[in-house]
Amino acid sequence: MEKALIYTKSLSVGYSGKVLIDGIEISVNSGEILTLIGPNGAGKSTILKTLCRQLQKISGAVYINGKESDYFRNRELAKNMSILMTGRVEPELMTCGDVVKSGRYPYTGQLGILSENDRIIAMEAMNLTSVEELADKSFSCISDGQRQRVMLARAICQEPEILILDEPTSFLDIHHKLELLSILKKLVYEKKIAVIMSMHEIELAQKISDYVVCISSRGIDKCGTPEEIFTSEYISRLYAISPSSYNSDFGSVELECVKGSPDVFVIAGNGSGIRTFRRLQRMNIPFAAGVLHENDIDYAAAKSLASEIISEKPFEPVSGINIDKATKLMDSCCKVICCLESFGTFNAGNKQLLKYAEEKGYLVNKLF
Repeated sequence: MEKALIYTKSLSVGYSGKVLIDGIEISVNSGEILTLIGPNGAGKSTILKTLCRQLQKISGAVYINGKESDYFRNRELAKNMSILMTGRVEPELMTCGDVVKSGRYPYTGQLGILSENDRIIAMEAMNLTSVEELADKSFSCISDGQRQRVMLARAICQEPEILILDEPTSFLDIHHKLELLSILKKLVYEKKIAVIMSMHEIELAQKISDYVVCISSRGIDKCGTPEEIFTSEYISRLYAISPSSYNSDFGSVELECVKGSPDVFVIAGNGSGIRTFRRLQRMNIPFAAGVLHENDIDYAAAKSLASEIISEKPFEPVSGINIDKATKLMDSCCKVICCLESFGTFNAGNKQLLKYAEEKGYLVNKLF
């Protein structure tokens, strides 16, 4: 704990003296990313606002470099910590370059006069976030996604040791989501910044975080590494979704499978069936999938989307028992889609199933 750049002790947060979450014990070292996840309204933003003193804590303490944050003056705190919150900022008559340069205020005198070094640091921040072409544009005339990147440049411009971000990928398209997270990773790796942020995109949180804190309606629910947190069972419980909705193998969510007896049998494997599975789900058609090896990527998807699966143990040839099960299912469906174009030794049984479907006239080439 003593080595952590920022940590809390018995921290309680809330509003108007009413505790929302208590007993918060988190710590982040230099060069680490800690991410808060959890359902809306659980208190992620409340924790972040309390850490950066936008919101008064109810009890406990926040320490920065071993010193309680209450004793930092605002300018001193701004040299140690930079923040990017989700609320819309409306600076009047300011260009994007002006907004970024305002991040240098902790280092200027009372007159706020920028030095040449301040201007160089501001330009480097704009280059890093790819907003240098916006420098002379009015901040009020750019898109929400561009605003997010400009505000990140402003936060970087402060040269903080700690960066606090509330849903930093909000309003961004997928290109700029990935770009922003790459920037954060670079800052953490090269400048050893400590990052604390909240995220709703759990698939991205799983990939970028060193440590994850899960907030539920009951408070701090679980803390751990991404490998410990992002399991199908736990994420389903945290967000109160169906156990099959979150796929830990893909790190993504799927819509629930269509209930009922399967109308279509899908022969698949090696990732060939995923698009078909999802399209059948969109069309509200219950389907069966097989014969899928349990280490196959199609098996991972079928667990979420198929109403029935016939599976085989990894690295084992498709057994006669499973071929019999599959042919009986085909007979009940009377419609078969084959996604495989080639067959190997282990899934030679699926070639038999294709032949059986052709002989019975079950094979369909198009989804209806």
